Amino acid sequence: MSDTLLDKNKIWQQIDDEKENMLQLWQELVNVDCGSGNKAGVDFIAQKIEAILKTLGFATTQVEFEKAGNTLVGKIGDTSKDFIVLLGHMDTVFKDGTVAERPFKIVDGKAYGPGCLDMKGGIVIMLTALKVLLANNYSKHGIKVILAGDEEVAHYLSNASETILAESKGALAAFNFETGFLDQGVVTRRKGRYEFTMEAYGRGAHVGNDPQSGRSAIIELMHKGLDIEALTDFDKGINFNVGLFEGGTVSNAVPDYAKLTCDTRYTDYALLEEVLPKLQAIAAKQYVPDTKTVLKTVTEFQSMDEVPGTAALLQLVQEAAAECNLPQPTAKAVGGGSDSAYATVAGVPTICALGVQGVRNHTAEEFAVVDTLFSRCKLFATIMLNI
Repeated sequence: MSDTLLDKNKIWQQIDDEKENMLQLWQELVNVDCGSGNKAGVDFIAQKIEAILKTLGFATTQVEFEKAGNTLVGKIGDTSKDFIVLLGHMDTVFKDGTVAERPFKIVDGKAYGPGCLDMKGGIVIMLTALKVLLANNYSKHGIKVILAGDEEVAHYLSNASETILAESKGALAAFNFETGFLDQGVVTRRKGRYEFTMEAYGRGAHVGNDPQSGRSAIIELMHKGLDIEALTDFDKGINFNVGLFEGGTVSNAVPDYAKLTCDTRYTDYALLEEVLPKLQAIAAKQYVPDTKTVLKTVTEFQSMDEVPGTAALLQLVQEAAAECNLPQPTAKAVGGGSDSAYATVAGVPTICALGVQGVRNHTAEEFAVVDTLFSRCKLFATIMLNI
């Protein structure tokens, strides 16, 4: 298919013709409880999207997991090399019952509902652009769609990240339809995330009758929590947050067990490698005699980095936006992780946050600007015609 302006006008008009279908699909996807812990809900979404991809001519597979939502992979055209990867996730952060409390709705040009912004709107954008492009016999590049079922919890109960990394190798470019930003930024870099726990084991004792025989696990971890926080170096690009602390049973007993959970963000994986021995040393150190501390990794999310070709890909996105008479996208670095990281680990230039634009994702106030569902769809279709 040629990429003349006339063809683009035709594509843009056909996207306009899809507006009602887009809104309907958006509502259907939002109105399913599919938090990361609800495997049945996530898998229901996967089956729905898989059916749509099949009608578009994709060959599809689902990588199944026992305790996590499945990962959906769809392929069309030649995906042996120089193909395009389209990324996203189907899970949300919200608990079961949220849909009943606040289902999808549109008020004053804004869409509300669990996951409307993060990232059901982005999935609608991707699917609709593919529908229109393929209806016009698009065949410039092979396409892989990779949608994870447990991105919001960093795949701690699956190896979905390995699937994304393996399927991305050899791609020409990748695009992720994560939450779009109102400031027009598109993401070229994201911090990595490392979550770990320290569990301290002490000796319980009655604080009235036998306090000196006690060995407080809480006191031990209080010291170590401060040591962990002291590793933060914002100038280098790594920070720690001891966000959860638990232990003890009653106030009149020396606590024999305590646990802290820490979230670590870093700009470069080398920073994490540098600090891991320091965390092990903190765990091994004893502040309270006869205590023992165990360090455990909970989740690890790679950083999304700029790779050769990222700048050129960003320029292509900017040129497409100009053609669509949209505000100029700018490069953005953010702290939140996404599966775009695994595409860049595979060496693929990647642009993230091409989804519907809005704010307050992960909260009850989450909303998306409805018009950007359509404008971002035109933008992505134009990118695909130009790349």
